[in-house]
Amino acid sequence: MAAMAAANIMSPTSASPTPTWHHFDRKVEEVKPSKADINSLVMDYLVTNGYPAAAKRFAVEANIQPKADIGSIQERVEIRSAIHSGDIQTAIEKINELNPQILDADPSLHFSLLRLQLVELIRKCTSTPNGDITPALEFATSRLAPRAPTNPQFLEDLERTLALLIFPAESLTPALAALLHPDLRKDIATRVNQAILENQGARKEARLRNLVKLRAWAEQKARETKPGIPDHLDIGLCNDKSKSNDHRHSSANGNSDDAVMTNDGTIDPMIV
Repeated sequence: MAAMAAANIMSPTSASPTPTWHHFDRKVEEVKPSKADINSLVMDYLVTNGYPAAAKRFAVEANIQPKADIGSIQERVEIRSAIHSGDIQTAIEKINELNPQILDADPSLHFSLLRLQLVELIRKCTSTPNGDITPALEFATSRLAPRAPTNPQFLEDLERTLALLIFPAESLTPALAALLHPDLRKDIATRVNQAILENQGARKEARLRNLVKLRAWAEQKARETKPGIPDHLDIGLCNDKSKSNDHRHSSANGNSDDAVMTNDGTIDPMIV
């Protein structure tokens, strides 16, 4: 009898005051992916997003072999780290050492990297009163101005970036302030990572992220056609906020050998 009572309490369809599960949640619970499939998804995520130390450790723990050479991931990690730290020249040199065709085949990405390099020069020269803006102007003239006429968006981006030299930091519009926000480094680092993967014949994005997007799309379509779906359906990727804060100063995979992917030092929510 006690066992039956316990089962009723735990059951999502129990008539007790315990909140009932929506049928969507029950459907999710009915899907039982194999451990091998889950391990494959995790390894794919670690390799694609550049966590070599975590991938190596996970390979040992899960007794599986990564599909990519762990050493090759480190090249992407070094490029990503250089971009996150604002050392764009080093990042560009490392990309060209890896394969010059990566930037040659993507003028938009190349221009974005050069513009970010200009932003970093402006950041440096405006960080002190009466700073010398000559290096930033010379870089814009020699490296960016010749490319600007080839694309209207390039010209607009260059003009907007040079406006950082005119207005004080505290008076910047949101559009200009965004150029100095770490998110710009993060976004371009992601684009570079995807470009390298594509050049190497790999997928640009981890399968896990694609599955999450597909799940979100399915939930949206379900809300459009069927009433009564709860406002929030947890998919279990993020722990509660307090737990996330406890790890704020940890690396994205618990190992300092792998650079943190998020721009403020918090854990990547995809692998929390």
